Amino acid sequence: MSAKIIDGKEIAKEIRAEIREKVAALVAKGITPGLGVILVGEDPASVSYVTGKEKALAEAGMASFGRHLPANTSQEELLALVRAYNEDPRIHGILVQLPLPKHIDEKAVIAAISPDKDVDGFTPINVGRMLLEEPCYLPCTPNGVIELIRRSGVETRGVHAVVVGRSNIVGKPLINLLIRKSINATVTLCHTGTKDLASYCKRADILIACAGKAGLINGDMIKPGACVIDVGVNRVEDSSAAKGFRLKGDVDFDSASRVAGWITPVPGGVGPMTITMLLANTVEAAARRLK
Repeated sequence: MSAKIIDGKEIAKEIRAEIREKVAALVAKGITPGLGVILVGEDPASVSYVTGKEKALAEAGMASFGRHLPANTSQEELLALVRAYNEDPRIHGILVQLPLPKHIDEKAVIAAISPDKDVDGFTPINVGRMLLEEPCYLPCTPNGVIELIRRSGVETRGVHAVVVGRSNIVGKPLINLLIRKSINATVTLCHTGTKDLASYCKRADILIACAGKAGLINGDMIKPGACVIDVGVNRVEDSSAAKGFRLKGDVDFDSASRVAGWITPVPGGVGPMTITMLLANTVEAAARRLK
């Protein structure tokens, strides 16, 4: 068996075309969706992510209100900027790039973001709304995973989904989305402390790996024909690579792709969907101004 590759780049491209149409319609009504992006410090990965987000905003015809603050910025200075963005009518969504420097309390900063502008879906209020299935902004990576599954034609109703990873950003929200009646999967949560992880993975019709451990899951742990979604992005040293490292997922792609029915690559799978769903949430936030 050779798995069908779920091309995140192509699916993201399809969704971004839909987003551009929505943006054009809003602009015609006098509203340009705007995202306020705040970066603190010089973390290379964070700088790269923010650059990608700003490029995506421009391509979609949206406005970017970015601020790059030095690493020694105080927590109060950051909170003041968040409050200013909360009050700025041009800014429909706010994103504070994580991680923040250690002297800043991430929870306090996230909680300061207005729930109506929390397009990452991280504030306690939006997390609660998500759990209660009330209108809210869904976390971008988990929602991107759901879109990949849905647009790939993978059956979800009544199937057994196994999520390996329990982070607040991916694992926990995914469980909530998968059990919704619109998806209707039966879900098992595993993590790096789960005993006999393979026994759970082998029973999964949909297996989602988001533990942040390179090569955690291999082909021997996968049910034949299963849909395998690899959220992991791990830097592995590789002297032959130009940057001295290569990206590897939580799933051993070579062995898994010989067993699975569908599989996402790393890179090029879930990654492109995260920014895409951020754009979608920002457009939704702008559209709410018309209601």
